[in-house]
Amino acid sequence: MDENQYVVFYLDNEEYAIDIVKIHEINRLKEITITRVPRVPHFIEGIINLRGEVVPIINLRKKFGIDPKNISKESRIVIVKIFNKVIGLLVDSVSHVLTFETVEIAPPPEEIKISCDYITGLGKKGKRMIFLLDIEKILHMEEQQELQQMGA
Repeated sequence: MDENQYVVFYLDNEEYAIDIVKIHEINRLKEITITRVPRVPHFIEGIINLRGEVVPIINLRKKFGIDPKNISKESRIVIVKIFNKVIGLLVDSVSHVLTFETVEIAPPPEEIKISCDYITGLGKKGKRMIFLLDIEKILHMEEQQELQQMGA
């Protein structure tokens, strides 16, 4: 039986998930200060100091075109590694880890694949539909280059 574990998080009441092997850690924001950086793409919230390492923070609400929301006590930074760079993803909340068997994952409809190539599938649990994300595809090439210039 083939199965994968995913960390499930929320953006605007919708559930998204990232393969657990891509996630390094999940941080609350109470001890973390996000420092704003001038002249960066609108979806980059800023940078943080994570144990001496400068980590850019991407606000996934802004990146996905979802209305902005104030950071709350439920907000989390999901630390991932993309192309050998450590990056933080700001999400509304992280809920739990889910295991999906291969039969519970459907390919995204063609319309979604064209406009959102970072959605690799839809995880189905009962009536729930969870967007499965490919974190490497969330950033386009020019955005990766901008992050590299920031020192990430």
